[in-house]
Amino acid sequence: MNGNPMGPILAQLVFIGIIFVIFYFLIIKPQQTQRKKHQEFLSNLKKGDKVITSSGIWGVISDIADDTITLKVDANTKIKFTKETIIAYQPSKDESKEKEDEK
Repeated sequence: MNGNPMGPILAQLVFIGIIFVIFYFLIIKPQQTQRKKHQEFLSNLKKGDKVITSSGIWGVISDIADDTITLKVDANTKIKFTKETIIAYQPSKDESKEKEDEK
Protein backbone atom coordinates (compact mmCIF):
# COMPACT_ATOMS: atom_id res chain seq x y z
CA MET A 1 0.00 0.00 0.00
CA ASN A 2 2.97 2.30 -0.11
CA GLY A 3 2.20 3.94 -3.41
CA ASN A 4 3.83 7.00 -4.84
CA PRO A 5 2.86 9.96 -2.59
CA MET A 6 3.42 12.39 -5.46
CA GLY A 7 0.51 10.92 -7.44
CA PRO A 8 -2.36 12.64 -5.59
CA ILE A 9 -0.41 15.89 -5.25
CA LEU A 10 0.35 15.93 -8.97
CA ALA A 11 -3.32 15.28 -9.78
CA GLN A 12 -4.35 18.20 -7.59
CA LEU A 13 -1.81 20.51 -9.25
CA VAL A 14 -3.05 19.52 -12.70
CA PHE A 15 -6.65 20.15 -11.59
CA ILE A 16 -5.72 23.59 -10.19
CA GLY A 17 -3.89 24.38 -13.44
CA ILE A 18 -6.93 23.45 -15.51
CA ILE A 19 -9.16 25.63 -13.31
CA PHE A 20 -6.75 28.55 -13.74
CA VAL A 21 -6.71 28.15 -17.56
CA ILE A 22 -10.51 28.09 -17.67
CA PHE A 23 -10.68 31.12 -15.36
CA TYR A 24 -8.19 32.99 -17.57
CA PHE A 25 -10.07 32.42 -20.82
CA LEU A 26 -13.53 33.06 -19.39
CA ILE A 27 -12.81 36.10 -17.20
CA ILE A 28 -9.37 37.67 -17.47
CA LYS A 29 -8.86 37.63 -21.27
CA PRO A 30 -12.27 39.16 -22.16
CA GLN A 31 -11.74 41.94 -19.59
CA GLN A 32 -8.31 42.72 -21.04
CA THR A 33 -9.80 42.89 -24.55
CA GLN A 34 -12.63 45.15 -23.39
CA ARG A 35 -10.20 47.43 -21.52
CA LYS A 36 -7.98 47.68 -24.63
CA LYS A 37 -10.97 48.61 -26.83
CA HIS A 38 -12.07 51.28 -24.33
CA GLN A 39 -8.56 52.79 -24.19
CA GLU A 40 -8.49 52.89 -28.00
CA PHE A 41 -11.95 54.53 -28.00
CA LEU A 42 -10.74 57.18 -25.51
CA SER A 43 -7.61 57.92 -27.52
CA ASN A 44 -9.71 58.52 -30.65
CA LEU A 45 -12.04 61.08 -29.04
CA LYS A 46 -11.86 64.57 -30.49
CA LYS A 47 -13.42 67.97 -30.01
CA GLY A 48 -17.02 68.09 -31.24
CA ASP A 49 -17.80 64.39 -30.66
CA LYS A 50 -21.18 63.68 -29.11
CA VAL A 51 -20.71 61.26 -26.22
CA ILE A 52 -22.40 59.68 -23.21
CA THR A 53 -20.84 59.42 -19.75
CA SER A 54 -21.14 56.47 -17.38
CA SER A 55 -23.59 58.54 -15.29
CA GLY A 56 -25.86 58.98 -18.32
CA ILE A 57 -25.03 62.59 -19.17
CA TRP A 58 -25.10 63.38 -22.89
CA GLY A 59 -22.89 66.15 -24.21
CA VAL A 60 -20.51 67.45 -26.86
CA ILE A 61 -16.78 67.49 -26.20
CA SER A 62 -15.61 71.09 -25.98
CA ASP A 63 -12.11 70.51 -24.58
CA ILE A 64 -9.78 67.55 -24.14
CA ALA A 65 -6.83 67.41 -21.75
CA ASP A 66 -4.60 64.47 -20.81
CA ASP A 67 -6.91 62.97 -18.19
CA THR A 68 -10.03 65.15 -18.40
CA ILE A 69 -12.71 66.06 -20.89
CA THR A 70 -15.00 69.08 -20.75
CA LEU A 71 -18.50 68.44 -22.06
CA LYS A 72 -20.93 71.08 -23.20
CA VAL A 73 -24.28 69.79 -21.97
CA ASP A 74 -26.36 72.93 -22.53
CA ALA A 75 -25.96 76.32 -24.18
CA ASN A 76 -24.14 77.80 -21.17
CA THR A 77 -23.24 74.70 -19.17
CA LYS A 78 -19.92 72.87 -19.31
CA ILE A 79 -18.94 70.00 -17.02
CA LYS A 80 -15.48 68.51 -16.57
CA PHE A 81 -15.13 64.70 -16.38
CA THR A 82 -12.28 62.24 -16.25
CA LYS A 83 -11.73 60.55 -19.60
CA GLU A 84 -12.60 57.10 -18.24
CA THR A 85 -16.20 58.15 -17.55
CA ILE A 86 -16.90 58.49 -21.28
CA ILE A 87 -18.43 55.18 -22.32
CA ALA A 88 -19.86 55.63 -25.83
CA TYR A 89 -20.76 57.90 -28.68
CA GLN A 90 -24.33 59.19 -28.73
CA PRO A 91 -26.46 57.09 -31.07
CA SER A 92 -27.35 58.85 -34.28
CA LYS A 93 -30.98 59.47 -35.17
CA ASP A 94 -30.81 56.70 -37.78
CA GLU A 95 -29.65 54.14 -35.19
CA SER A 96 -32.35 55.08 -32.68
CA LYS A 97 -34.98 54.93 -35.43
CA GLU A 98 -33.83 51.41 -36.40
CA LYS A 99 -34.10 50.26 -32.77
CA GLU A 100 -37.67 51.57 -32.56
CA ASP A 101 -38.54 49.76 -35.81
CA GLU A 102 -37.22 46.47 -34.38
CA LYS A 103 -39.65 46.68 -31.47
